[in-house]
Amino acid sequence: MFAIGMCIDERYLLPSLVALTSLAEHLPRAERREAAVRILTLDLSRKSVETLAAVSRRCGFRSFDVRWQAPLAESVMADGGYISITTYLRFGFTPGFLGRPYLIYVDADVLVQGDISAPLHELPPYQVGAVRDEFNPAVGRCPALPGVAERWPHLVGRPYFNAGMLWAPVGMLGHMRSGVRTALTKGRLYILHNDQCALNLWLLASGAVHSVAPIFNRFELGRFLERSDWVRRVVPHPLHDRDAHALHFVGELKPWLRSCPNTPEVVAYRAHLRRTIRHLGRTGDHIVPEGS
Repeated sequence: MFAIGMCIDERYLLPSLVALTSLAEHLPRAERREAAVRILTLDLSRKSVETLAAVSRRCGFRSFDVRWQAPLAESVMADGGYISITTYLRFGFTPGFLGRPYLIYVDADVLVQGDISAPLHELPPYQVGAVRDEFNPAVGRCPALPGVAERWPHLVGRPYFNAGMLWAPVGMLGHMRSGVRTALTKGRLYILHNDQCALNLWLLASGAVHSVAPIFNRFELGRFLERSDWVRRVVPHPLHDRDAHALHFVGELKPWLRSCPNTPEVVAYRAHLRRTIRHLGRTGDHIVPEGS
């Protein structure tokens, strides 16, 4: 059994519903009944929580809970262009709140296209599962963790992981939280991508990471190619992956915004977005996506 964990602020309410409903479509009914949905937030209104709870129940999840929580006191926002400090809440999940032996953490800007519980089957008991970051694949060979390669040359080439999808035994959550807190305290100079860099500092120090297959956190790249070819220089695999179980819309070009390029993956996202909005209309909730 596992809990789906999400960190949501009011601005990301509708995208989080898209992520949740797409996830539910690709889980067997029995797994949905046994799974739990757990939300951490800084600012969700009671009305928004009611909407999330109602959608969660309609998706077949029998257990739903939300907690208002502050981020780690040591949190630092080195890059805050389109990301809020809510991103640090991912380190706030606890075994008691989850009520399940495993956590699957999902960012709100993810469209699930397959079963994302599969990595739990091979997850070691004392490691956190994560997917290597497509834009920042290795220490010293990307902008992430600036200065780490110079300070610790033996780390050059070690994988750097994306924090948008995580799989963890609940017994590792306390270790992760304390490790990230230490990283933020002692390694602030190396933080570029906020909590993700802090997470990677802990993973480098602890070795407590299990590499998950790329199909479980594949970036949507077509949006970037509409504006520049730089992606072709940093991403070696084919740029359109139809087998991705989780499609992650990283960056500021979010698919629910009118300004986002209309790539095939964005078209698929918007189709699911429209279904989610129609569903909300039938329940009496009317949410207009930002930028629409």
